[in-house]
Amino acid sequence: MPSALNLKPEQIDTPENRSQFCVAVLGCEQKGVFFAVTFAKAGFSVTCLDADASVIKKVAKGKIPFSDQETQSQLKRLITSGQLIATSELKTLSKSDIIIITVPAKVDEKKKTDYSETLNAFKIVGSALHPGSLVIIGETVGFGFIEGTAKETLENTSGLKAGKDFGLVYMPLFKSSNKNVNPNTNFELIVAAIGKTGLDAATKIAKTLTSNVKLANEVKTAELATLFRIGKQDANTALANELAVFCEVTNSDYFEVLKILDLNDKEFFPTAVEQENKYRAYFLLENADNINAKLRLSALSRQINENMVKHAVNLTQEALRGCGKTLRRARVAVLGNVNPENSTSIYVKLLTSKGAKISLYDPASKGESLELNIVKSNLNEALEGADCIVILTGEQPFSSLNLKKIKPLTKTPSILVDLAGAYEPEKVKAEGFIYRGIGRGNGKE
Repeated sequence: MPSALNLKPEQIDTPENRSQFCVAVLGCEQKGVFFAVTFAKAGFSVTCLDADASVIKKVAKGKIPFSDQETQSQLKRLITSGQLIATSELKTLSKSDIIIITVPAKVDEKKKTDYSETLNAFKIVGSALHPGSLVIIGETVGFGFIEGTAKETLENTSGLKAGKDFGLVYMPLFKSSNKNVNPNTNFELIVAAIGKTGLDAATKIAKTLTSNVKLANEVKTAELATLFRIGKQDANTALANELAVFCEVTNSDYFEVLKILDLNDKEFFPTAVEQENKYRAYFLLENADNINAKLRLSALSRQINENMVKHAVNLTQEALRGCGKTLRRARVAVLGNVNPENSTSIYVKLLTSKGAKISLYDPASKGESLELNIVKSNLNEALEGADCIVILTGEQPFSSLNLKKIKPLTKTPSILVDLAGAYEPEKVKAEGFIYRGIGRGNGKE
């Protein structure tokens, strides 16, 4: 078995040589599948592992909910070719040279970080470790977690020493709230490790995956870099949300302002339904509380962004009221990303609590119910008889709907509520819809 910790450049200089290294990815949700596909494409022999047999069953069929279509297509090809396999047999970890952990920490109802599932994954990995292995943590963690809890758990369960007997690497995959990370793109990887040997090995491996590799001299620096980026994104989104609401009140168009300022970038788009990084923002706030440091801007940004989902409900309610309809018993077709890590479920539950009848459609969900039991299998089914269409995300296919074609499926007057800045108001109105949108004061009738 080759030593991943002490590998030489010539051992991974070709896909054929890389195939000698067995890579295990523990945790087969979005990030886990991304890492699995990326390593397999580079030529490594990859096994995707998850204790949840239902997750493995989907991955083995080349299907993973909430991932983009291109990644799913690549997953199917790699599984068919045998370059990547999926199993719930965790004992296969002991045969792996490189182990990537993508089991995320959760945030509970009190906004506190719950590492219980992550720590259980570390214990499983620790019991399977052998000298020369490389352990890579691919999920975002709090400040000091790698050199503290992660290192201690792995060492105690394996009897080996990090940095000496095995490599412990932090290689977080950062996903912007408004962009999918695609294995075909030159995505960024920050690399940090305990000990120079581990860092050298991880850097060589990372450069076979992408040319956009950034090295951190200390693990804590990499932890902070990831947390600060999430904090920056959160603050930008909060400012965008505040200014967008201001434009609604003043009957102005936020997106026209962005064009004048050359800021027409989705990174500065307002959003009522946040993506996955909303939970990661609490890691930094919790770390600050633990050392009695007050991050007032970060805390306020969280409050502003979380309140936007209520604003989205009010916007939807006002759009219906303007057409003489009420939210109670209204049929609302919600189109967008239904990943359980975003705020879609909150938005839907708030609408439901006010008596609305919801149809939810996301082609990437593959019919996943998210405990809502309202997900439709196709677009037409979701739109049939709708009083109102709500666009949650500007991603395809929802940013380019054939409005002329879908209008007959809806009730008259037809309403479109754009929560993603995906459509120009005048173009929507030209197709016979009543338009309302976040940041679009000119959508008021």
